Amino acid sequence: MGLRVCLIIIFICSLAASIIQSNFGKTDITLERLDTVNNQYIYYDLYTPKTATSATPAPFIAIIPGFQRSKEALSNIAIELSRRGHVVALIDPYAQGISSSSLSRRAATTEGYGMFHLIEHVYQSDEYDFIDKSKLGATGHSMGGNAAIRGANYFGKKAKSDNDQSILNSVFVSGYVLTLQDNVLKPIKSNMGVSYALYDEGAFRNELQAWEAADMRIAPESLRTVNAVLDVSVEEVELGKYYGNISDQTGRVIFNEELLHPFQPYNAEATANQLSYFDTVFSSPIKLDPYNQIWQWKELMTLINMIVAFVMLIPLTKLLLSATFFKSIVKPIPPALPKPKGHGKVIFWFIFFLSAGIACVTFIPMVDVAKILFPEATNRELTWFFPQRMNNSVMLWAGFNGTVGLLIFFLTYYFFGRKNGVDTKAWGLTITKSELLKTILLGLSVFALYYIILFIVYGLFHIDYRFWFMGVRVFQWEMLLVLAMYLPVFFIFFFSNSLRVNGAMRFANQPEWQSRLLAGIANSLGLMLIIFIQYATFAQTGTVYWTTNWLSVNLLFGIVPIMFILPYFNRIFFQLTGRVYLGPIITCLVFIMILSTNTVLYLPLAQ
Repeated sequence: MGLRVCLIIIFICSLAASIIQSNFGKTDITLERLDTVNNQYIYYDLYTPKTATSATPAPFIAIIPGFQRSKEALSNIAIELSRRGHVVALIDPYAQGISSSSLSRRAATTEGYGMFHLIEHVYQSDEYDFIDKSKLGATGHSMGGNAAIRGANYFGKKAKSDNDQSILNSVFVSGYVLTLQDNVLKPIKSNMGVSYALYDEGAFRNELQAWEAADMRIAPESLRTVNAVLDVSVEEVELGKYYGNISDQTGRVIFNEELLHPFQPYNAEATANQLSYFDTVFSSPIKLDPYNQIWQWKELMTLINMIVAFVMLIPLTKLLLSATFFKSIVKPIPPALPKPKGHGKVIFWFIFFLSAGIACVTFIPMVDVAKILFPEATNRELTWFFPQRMNNSVMLWAGFNGTVGLLIFFLTYYFFGRKNGVDTKAWGLTITKSELLKTILLGLSVFALYYIILFIVYGLFHIDYRFWFMGVRVFQWEMLLVLAMYLPVFFIFFFSNSLRVNGAMRFANQPEWQSRLLAGIANSLGLMLIIFIQYATFAQTGTVYWTTNWLSVNLLFGIVPIMFILPYFNRIFFQLTGRVYLGPIITCLVFIMILSTNTVLYLPLAQ
């Protein structure tokens, strides 16, 4: 696929995604910034349906993504709510996306990830005559759901103090029930909907055990939520039934979809339940069946974007390699190794599974080591020293496994390969200083062009490359400093992979597709084993295998695909240059920026 074809596909899909996102031009979408307190600020996408005017003001709903998620991860909810006539603010939570950090170490609890200030701003400002100030709402998933609960509590307390109704009329809580406690629920003066996945991996933290913990018919958390507004308590909640009185903001309803936690926001039934809730409490200005949903088409377009954008790295590189300055980088492809036989074959498969086993057993320990080495980020304190709490453990895992991979590679050669005809020229390591500098410059140029194109696409269409919670998104310039900080340790892994893929897994007379597939499996098998162990245990017992670090295991859903396709790129760039260096330079820059812009970031605030 040529560069021109890639660009045409990306721009067509971005245009289509933008049209869907704006409900075919019926909704205006703008990027807004709100300065809050302590030099903090949030960015949010404001979805304003054209039907929302001063003559026909519409309800307002703030959407708060969960831990490790940026605003784009819940654009599907924003699309569907705005289609129904609601004005929607889709928030980048504090320390996520392009919003600032927060001085609070419990920003979801104490500030609603910025939602508290946004609701107050909308309520008090004269700018929003197109919003019905009596119908302000909030919704969020996972920790964003906790922010919604805490918002109802915060504004409920203020309402009691003012002897008035809560300005936060209604909230919808998705994927979070831990704070549905009597002391939190008692002050609430908002309608409340709760949606919890029947197979939520985090349910082991709830009051009941195993499978019963997520059964919202009998869970103490849902019973408390409903009974808090009833004169006569119920012993079992009827799912989908509205309790209390919506008009006096005591309405309650519970949903319990058969889903896993991370996939709950991207399910038609769960989305329909949320849409039905806001239609009930706010009487949506535009009446649509809750299952009338178009967000899936936007996800398809941005998925195509993401795939094609990755493919585009190849023709971008070819274009630059055709320039006179970079031509000296291109070398003949070294001959492949002979296909292993006998003892060589046994050693190959032993190392294949040994490496996967090491990758599997070292990930969770590295999560614990990161807590010790990077205490500021672990404790959600603002710091310039490796400020990405979740990425720190991935970095340590990558550095360790990359180093082990290099040791295995060279030890195998020393004890076996050199005695059995392995020619080191096949590794593609030979390079001059001038060629290495040009290779680094080429990698930086490809990285820069890749993100320049993304920024142009975002500027034109307000669209990035993504599928569900996996995304390639724009960033603020300080992220380049963060990238430089994490790059050296990650590069060990990326270089090790390139060397092993091209110097130990490239055999004569082996089909290229087979060789790349094998390398992809080898690079991701260890992490896939972690997911398998986690969910096989969950399926058998109702409790995940790793409980303390269950969020770190969930993080692997976004990392495993990157690990699988990494060897493909390292092989292709090796074939373009005959050397093992360009692949890890480009892939490390691009993939680590993707990881870095999709995680929490506790950078100090500007003074």
